[in-house]
Amino acid sequence: MLEVLYSDKSIAVIVKPVGLLSEDGAVGESVCPLIREMPGVREVYPVHRLDRAVGGVMVYALTKKAAAALSAAVAENKLQKVYLAVVHGTPEPPAGEYTDLLFKDARKNKSYVVTRERKGVKRASLAYETLDTVGGLSLVRITLHTGRSHQIRVQFSSRKMPLVGDGKYGAVDHAKEICLFSHALTFSHPENGREMHISALPSGGEWSRFSMPK
Repeated sequence: MLEVLYSDKSIAVIVKPVGLLSEDGAVGESVCPLIREMPGVREVYPVHRLDRAVGGVMVYALTKKAAAALSAAVAENKLQKVYLAVVHGTPEPPAGEYTDLLFKDARKNKSYVVTRERKGVKRASLAYETLDTVGGLSLVRITLHTGRSHQIRVQFSSRKMPLVGDGKYGAVDHAKEICLFSHALTFSHPENGREMHISALPSGGEWSRFSMPK
């Protein structure tokens, strides 16, 4: 059953389950049909993405007008995204910023940190804060400044702190899922301009080791 955090005639904010696509696609089941089953919903317009392997808070537009406003907010970096991740190791210093140049190999569906600008290379930036450390693993809160493909995964992996469960980017462990969760969104409501701050927390698995933020 879909967890709905907020809904009205213009938007729906939900917790996307791990394993579902964030938008309709040719391969694999999407969360969109579940949103269409909500009372009064006719159309669903995705305005941002989460990887299939990642769960957490997402906002969907339910009208074309709301979709245009939210898409503009995403393009102008006015939709703030905060994630939680469990990484191998301990970030040093415990809080700071990472800025890198990333290149995405579309054929391999994998991103890489590179040292010089060239065609296809994009700047990636995030801020992080270590919340808790247990048994060689750290719970980290991450605020994205840019939204690049696999950005969090590759930026931490390049510093020898791959996310737990992320074998694609170097993790060697037995976790069943990548420990990355879309924790909170902050944005202006597309109809009335009211500031919306909506959050959720992950549970179970490796997440249960840590004290979660309030």
